[in-house]
Amino acid sequence: MSTRLSQRCVVPIMTVLTTFICIVDGAITTVALPSIAREFALTPAALTGVVVVYPVCLAMMIPASAWLVERHGGRRMLLLSLGAFTAASALCGAAPNLASLVAARALQGLAAGLLMPTSQALLFRTFTQAEQVRLARLLVIPQQIAPALAPLLGGLLVTGISWRWVFWVNVPVGAAAVLFGLLFLAEHRDHAAGRLDLPGLLLSAAGTATLMYGICTGPDMGWGRPQVLGALAAGAALLAVAVTVELRVAEPVLRLRLFRDRLFRDTNLICLVGYVPIMGAMFLGPIYIQEARGGSPLNSGSTTFTEAFGVLLTMQLVGAVYARIGPRVIIGTGMLGVAGVLLLFAAADAHTGLWALRGYMFLLGLAMGGVFVPTTIASFTTVARADVAHAATLNTVVRQTGNALAPAVVTTVLVLGAGGPEQAHPPLAAYRSAYLVLAAIAVATGLFAFTVPDTAARRAAAATPRTGGTPARAREKATRH
Repeated sequence: MSTRLSQRCVVPIMTVLTTFICIVDGAITTVALPSIAREFALTPAALTGVVVVYPVCLAMMIPASAWLVERHGGRRMLLLSLGAFTAASALCGAAPNLASLVAARALQGLAAGLLMPTSQALLFRTFTQAEQVRLARLLVIPQQIAPALAPLLGGLLVTGISWRWVFWVNVPVGAAAVLFGLLFLAEHRDHAAGRLDLPGLLLSAAGTATLMYGICTGPDMGWGRPQVLGALAAGAALLAVAVTVELRVAEPVLRLRLFRDRLFRDTNLICLVGYVPIMGAMFLGPIYIQEARGGSPLNSGSTTFTEAFGVLLTMQLVGAVYARIGPRVIIGTGMLGVAGVLLLFAAADAHTGLWALRGYMFLLGLAMGGVFVPTTIASFTTVARADVAHAATLNTVVRQTGNALAPAVVTTVLVLGAGGPEQAHPPLAAYRSAYLVLAAIAVATGLFAFTVPDTAARRAAAATPRTGGTPARAREKATRH
């Protein structure tokens, strides 16, 4: 193995590639569902397993990711999970029937559950806080371009070739990333793993997966169905037992004690609640344009695409002012900005043109750009080097839960706003109600963000970039203050 390239170049490249492939896969798969249903002679409702199995399996794997990284090293786990994700994508494209497709999607979810926290842990072990702020201005580009391009790419592949290429498109990107990592990625291990907390792992994995299943299926099946209620109750009970166990174990698989740190706890709470209006707006936008406004898929894609440009613009500003004004003001202002844009959507009517909606999406992106990266960077400010992998695991759990809650909240409001035969096609008033609910959540999150103590985050971000030190030294210095 050659590691002649600096890891300060290699790690960001691997992060970009892994993030891009995961985001594209998540955003592109839904485009292919109607074509899959036609080929397998199924109704769209029968494909629920293809959609739900991915987040459920992802949730099952996340709790084990930190221990696996410490036990086997970041390099090995990143390449293994990336290779598994690539192979699973190939199997999805070659699936001869629904059962095979669901099994391959399950493997994809398991791989993604290890892939995302591992790449994040490597990034935070390699760079200081100040460097991460500047680096985020570059890393955000593929993170925003990917979800914007994925629906358009998916439509072209499904229409021009086959739905199978929606999955096969991951293979060359994944293979290139694995090859690059094998050649240039060095081992990243600075903390020996303790004994595996098997009870905590089983309880947390089962609880997270069961709860995720209930959240994902509730909007479609109905929250009152025994199957959904049972999953939600069982998941909550398992997680409650898991918390009790984890707080009593010396080396827990989920280091919940990290939530004792107020900055880490508050920023994760902001992500959990704040992702609901943010991702809810991204989920609701295409449905609103196509269902409530009668627009085409092209109208939808070209309208929501402008959000990415807003995020990219704001992130350049965030990187310049983060250390000066701190994440608290940036995040709070961003969330209140999200609320304001959601109110604009709620006030839109049948006479509001597509270009006005494109402008709203651009403004939404401007506001969202003040939330994503500041919350992540600030949450790691006072985390010790030995806890980085565990902090990344907890961050991933929180963000995935927020991502799952977003469509659940939106769909529930739409269903409640429509009665009887209208449930399949909610009226415009139901969409307005959904935007108002999301705006209220955004306002509450924004006001809370202004209470977050961020002195340590500002000092760490203002620190001189290291020449021979480590990110841990900057964090320890910030913690002492």
